[in-house]
Amino acid sequence: MGLVAGTEAGAHAARTRALAVLRIRSTALAVALLPAAVAVVLLAGSLTGRIPDGSAFAAARPAVTAAALVVLALAVVVAAVVVRARPALSPTVPVPEETAPDLYRLVRDLADRLDVPAPSAIALTPDCDSWLEDRTHPAHRARPAPGGRPHRPAAPVLVIGSPFLWWMRVAELRALLAPVVAGTGPSAQPDIAAARRFVRGLDAAVAVAAGRPLLAFVGWTARLLLHSCRDHAAEMERGVAAAASERAQTVDYGLRIVAQEQVGLAYAGWDRLLNRVALPAWRMGRWPSRLDAGVVSALTELSRRDRLAEGFASRLGERPACDLLEEPGVIDEAASLLAARLFHGGPDRPCPGWTPVSWSQYPEEVVDRKWRLEAARLHRVLEDVLDDLTACPAGAVPVEDGTPAPPTVARVLDRLTGPAGPGVGERLGARLSAELAREAGHRTGGGRPPGGPGARGADGPRFDGLVPLFPLQPPRSDRELLTDHVTAMICCAAVDTAGAVPGLDWLDGPALLVGGARRADLARTVLSLVEDGDGEPLRAWLGEVGVRPEKPVRLG
Repeated sequence: MGLVAGTEAGAHAARTRALAVLRIRSTALAVALLPAAVAVVLLAGSLTGRIPDGSAFAAARPAVTAAALVVLALAVVVAAVVVRARPALSPTVPVPEETAPDLYRLVRDLADRLDVPAPSAIALTPDCDSWLEDRTHPAHRARPAPGGRPHRPAAPVLVIGSPFLWWMRVAELRALLAPVVAGTGPSAQPDIAAARRFVRGLDAAVAVAAGRPLLAFVGWTARLLLHSCRDHAAEMERGVAAAASERAQTVDYGLRIVAQEQVGLAYAGWDRLLNRVALPAWRMGRWPSRLDAGVVSALTELSRRDRLAEGFASRLGERPACDLLEEPGVIDEAASLLAARLFHGGPDRPCPGWTPVSWSQYPEEVVDRKWRLEAARLHRVLEDVLDDLTACPAGAVPVEDGTPAPPTVARVLDRLTGPAGPGVGERLGARLSAELAREAGHRTGGGRPPGGPGARGADGPRFDGLVPLFPLQPPRSDRELLTDHVTAMICCAAVDTAGAVPGLDWLDGPALLVGGARRADLARTVLSLVEDGDGEPLRAWLGEVGVRPEKPVRLG
């Protein structure tokens, strides 16, 4: 009884707020029609003789009529833009029913248990979130089949975070989706649906009017109406969420607590995978084609390392939710490509300079190549810095003979620990930052190379006109760039002279493997060199691993 009362209370609060939004719409319509109503009254009074000619009302009639026509014209323009403006859609990967019949069956069974309409379709998003998205606007209609009518979904689309399908078990996914699917009930309520359409139309109208002087009045009006109904719309959505949550308590409530714990874990692993593993590949013009499968490996590793996550990996013996898909590999690849588009700005399809890479190829195709290119950049920039310092008497460094200096770790060590070491380090960091900015500007500034949509630079391609919607990391500092490049030079030397191999750590990204084990202690010695000018810890590390710092490094 209490559950029913709670559900009804939330639905009633949502409907009350929806009516408040609709009243604002009605008030705006009344204001637009008011001058026309006054003009009609004046005209009717003149025609019936109640307003004599020569009176003030008769004199005002032409001006009022003209004002009414202007206001009506503006109102028609605003209404047309609001109605026709296409609300923004979240970038998603559509999942047709024939590719996931079991997933659709699970969602429909869930809707039946909750006694709400089933979602009209299912889509995936490369993020750790799930929601309902209304796509009933005429602009969102699917293309009709030959001889058929355009399809207009009657219910919202269920958007599911793709990492959930790979990490969560079937029962956990069902429990997690219950409150989301329960939201289709309030969405079918006519007043709530109308209020949502009005708010979405205003939001879309603001976007349409942005940067268009001719539509400045439309943008101003839409923003004013949005501001007026903002609080009511927010309270309406809270009421909808409360009603859906109350209704969903009848389905797998206890299991939902466990599923919510998995959401936090999935988000942590997904964030690490994107920042530490995917981002280096994207910068190289490669995109990992199995990100969702990789999140399972990342979270399993996190469960092994983190005592708080201990035991979560034991669930992996149960049926994963991705088994509900007919071809999980195809869906994973599409979601991985969309993730690269959203978080890095890559194109929406494979092309020259933007190709997929499997996890088995990642160490060779991404890690080793990344190290070689960064080592080459460090060597090139070091030459420029030394030339500048040699030409400047105040910061002179020893002049080498005229032969080109080989790219060696020993040379980098000597320059960063010598008398001019601090100055060399600062100049190196600044030059590396400027070099990367120049390469990025070259890649985005215009010219396309033959055979590809983007110009490839030393740190990978940046494609013309494409920017990430949700950038992952802020720009790196000069010191961070120098640290990364010195580390890359040392890793190349270890691979060339000490039998080390490039590897992949699921939580930390590119890794150096010596004797099959990851050497994470390299970072500490490089920091001592870059920040303090102390090269002894690094020299000791090189001797322990067996790296020959005097041997030239093979550059990419």
